[in-house]
Amino acid sequence: MNVLLLVIPIALGLGLLGLLAFLWALRSGQYDDLEGAEYRVLHDD
Repeated sequence: MNVLLLVIPIALGLGLLGLLAFLWALRSGQYDDLEGAEYRVLHDD
């Protein structure tokens, strides 16, 4: 039972950290051009 007092806050903290990382990626434009990347791979420069 004492282990739950340690594991639950750690799990909530990691979940919050993942959510913040996802929101940061959205705001910084990581998902703006999803289709352009697949075409850039095919072009030979």
